[in-house]
Amino acid sequence: MRAVWYDQQGPAAEVLQFGELPDPDPGPGEVRVRLRYSGVNPGDTKKRRGWLGSTMPFPRVVPDSDGSGLIDQIGPGVDQARIGQRVWVYNAQSYRPLGTAAQYTVVPSALAVDLPNEVDDETAACLGIPGITAHRAVFADGSVRGATVLVHGALGAVSSIAAQLAHRAGATVISTVRRTDDLARLTGPAMARAVALDVTDPASAIREYAPDGVDRIIEVAFSDNVDLDAAVAGNAAVIAAYATRADRPDFPFWPMLFNNITIRLLGSDDFPPEAKGQAAVDLTAAAQAGDLTIPIAEPLPLEQAAAAHERVDAGSRRRVLLAIPD
Repeated sequence: MRAVWYDQQGPAAEVLQFGELPDPDPGPGEVRVRLRYSGVNPGDTKKRRGWLGSTMPFPRVVPDSDGSGLIDQIGPGVDQARIGQRVWVYNAQSYRPLGTAAQYTVVPSALAVDLPNEVDDETAACLGIPGITAHRAVFADGSVRGATVLVHGALGAVSSIAAQLAHRAGATVISTVRRTDDLARLTGPAMARAVALDVTDPASAIREYAPDGVDRIIEVAFSDNVDLDAAVAGNAAVIAAYATRADRPDFPFWPMLFNNITIRLLGSDDFPPEAKGQAAVDLTAAAQAGDLTIPIAEPLPLEQAAAAHERVDAGSRRRVLLAIPD
C-alpha cells in the first residue's frame, strides 16, 4: 500500500516519508478499512514532533487517527455483513502504529463507525478527535438541556462542534472568539450570542447573556481564560478544559471553591470506551440530520502529508484532510 510514515520524531518536512508499505491484515475482532480521506489533527502533529518529551511508541508510525473509507476485510469474530460498509474511523493511531495516512488501516471493529448515506466522506473524516473531545466536553457531566453553555474559541475544530452539539441538545450557547474581527466568521449556533475577548470587559458582555452565570464552560485556553471563567461561572458550574497555553496555570482558588466549581480535564485518547461509543453514535446522528457543519480545506494528496501537518501546526481554521489515492 501507499503510505506516509516516520521512523523518528521531528519537523514534518524532515521526518515524514512517502512510499510503499506492506498491506496490513486484520486480526481477531478487527476490520481493515480502505481509506478515502485521512483527517490531520494537532494531536497527530504533536506526536510526530515529540511534544512534551513524548518518544516513539513504535519503531515506525503511520500518522493520523481519523479517517473515512470502506471496510474491505474483516478478522475472525467480525460479522461478515461489515464488508463493504462505509465507515468513519477514530483512534486509529492511538496505541497502534498504523494510522490513517495510508491506503489501508486496521482497527478494532467498534472504531469503524457505520456511515449513513447523508454524510459525505470528507465530513466523516473530521469527526474523530475533535468530535469526540467536543462531545465529552459537553456531556461528561450530564444533560445540558436548559443549561447555559459558554464555548470558548468557537472558530476552532473542537469548540465549533461543541457549540453545535450543545445547541442540538437544548442548551443556550454563548460563544467567544479572540478578536472582534473574528465575529463575522462565526456560523450556526455560535453566532447568536457571541463575545469577542478583546472588548474592554468580556465578563460583563457574557453576563448580559447569562445574568445568573453559566452552567458549563468549554475551555480551549485554560491558563488564559480561567479568571474570566471564574467571573462568569454560576454556582456548581463545570469548566471542561481540553487545552491550555501555560503548562502550569494558576487559578483563583478561593472564589472558585466558594462557587463550587468543578474543573474537568479532557485527554481524548483515554476517554472511557463507552463514552467514545456514545459520542460516535451522537456525532453520526447529528451529521446525518444536518445539524453539524465543519469547514474543510481542499484536501491535499497523500504525498503532501508534510504540507498538511504544517498547515495544522500553523493553526488552520479549516479542517485539513489528505485524499488517499485509489
